[in-house]
Amino acid sequence: MKNQYRVNEQIHVREVRVVSDNGAEVMPTRKALDLARQQGQDLVEISPNAQPPVCRIIDYSKFLYQQKKRQKEMRQKQVKVETKEIRFGPQTDEHDYQFKLKHAQEFLEEGNKVRAYVFFHGRSILFKEQGEVLLLRFANDLEEYGKVEQMPKLEGKKMFLYLAPKKSGTVKQSQQKRDRLAAEAAAKAQADTQKEQEAKDNGLFANAKNGADALKKLNKEG
Repeated sequence: MKNQYRVNEQIHVREVRVVSDNGAEVMPTRKALDLARQQGQDLVEISPNAQPPVCRIIDYSKFLYQQKKRQKEMRQKQVKVETKEIRFGPQTDEHDYQFKLKHAQEFLEEGNKVRAYVFFHGRSILFKEQGEVLLLRFANDLEEYGKVEQMPKLEGKKMFLYLAPKKSGTVKQSQQKRDRLAAEAAAKAQADTQKEQEAKDNGLFANAKNGADALKKLNKEG
């Protein structure tokens, strides 16, 4: 980084744009160098490709420290995405399948990618259709957590499936869950309608009864 920026006498252009907290000013490079010396600072070229190049009057050591600190903060903010592997056999049992499904879910929730594959030993390549079905089921069971980047594809003795994590806040519900929620909403709406109708019927019955009682009373008085 120390050789990444030109400083002081290394700046050979005729004029520069000097930026500061108060704004920016285009001036001859010699004048900018004199200002830097008067302040006991350095003239640092921070944007050499601009027209004219952009410089800042600052202590060069302090400037380098600030740049290193900024780069470190940026690296810390960057999420490191790893690719985790899940291996199956063509005839994986249910217990093993559920165990690996849980691990894949955790990997995707942590923001990692998943590469699942079925390894075919010898003549087990004859069961490649079973391997494809297994991987498709795997992708379907993880649809709330990951999206398919590559459908099952046979490469040599391995069939690969690639999954990438869904972005936070965009996890979609599975079809089964959507169907269940839709059924619950429909049942609730039906129950509300029934209650409303019952209340309406009770109201009509009460009005009719009150009307009949009033009519009897009038007849007696008459």
